[in-house]
Amino acid sequence: MIDFGFSISKSSHIQMDNVDLKLFNKLEALNPDISTCMACGLCTATCSAGNFTDASFRKIILMLQRGKDKEALEKVKKCMMCGKCILVCSRGINTRNILLSITRIYNEEDK
Repeated sequence: MIDFGFSISKSSHIQMDNVDLKLFNKLEALNPDISTCMACGLCTATCSAGNFTDASFRKIILMLQRGKDKEALEKVKKCMMCGKCILVCSRGINTRNILLSITRIYNEEDK
């Protein structure tokens, strides 16, 4: 067999019927404006932590919507809570409050 220098990567297919959305549903109940996010990327583009880490509000919300709670929490921990994302959000979403709510909910789940 010829080695072309690449391989097929593992499938990233997610079976949405089996996803546990308990954390996202709690978050949405506490912060209903999360459903108004259109994932425009302004928050990610201005993120100071995102320049040095893989912190991204868009990715965090997407991970929660896909049931990847632990991965989302790891990204939340990288946030510096500077608030730049709140200033540029075209929908006026209080992103810092949402990130704090994620950690609160996750800590309650661990107890």
